[in-house]
Amino acid sequence: MLLVTDPEPDQGISTLTVGQDAAGHWLVQQSGGRLEGRFVSFPAAMAFARAERHGFPGARVVVVTTPLVPQVSFEPVAPWETALPRAA
Repeated sequence: MLLVTDPEPDQGISTLTVGQDAAGHWLVQQSGGRLEGRFVSFPAAMAFARAERHGFPGARVVVVTTPLVPQVSFEPVAPWETALPRAA
């Protein structure tokens, strides 16, 4: 269900979708899969989405009520997946 939308784009223009995942985290996702952010609040997610529109000329911001599926895993990184064995 669509709640809020910025002006309608032309065909081929990106959409920055703002919504929550099933765990309640606020996400911003770009329609082409080139951007995703995770936020603690709706205002923080909206501020990020509006600020990132410059990277996607003509993009619109859409707020949805259906749960979003994160494209990036938020699971903790396993010890063997880190770039450095310890912080510098």
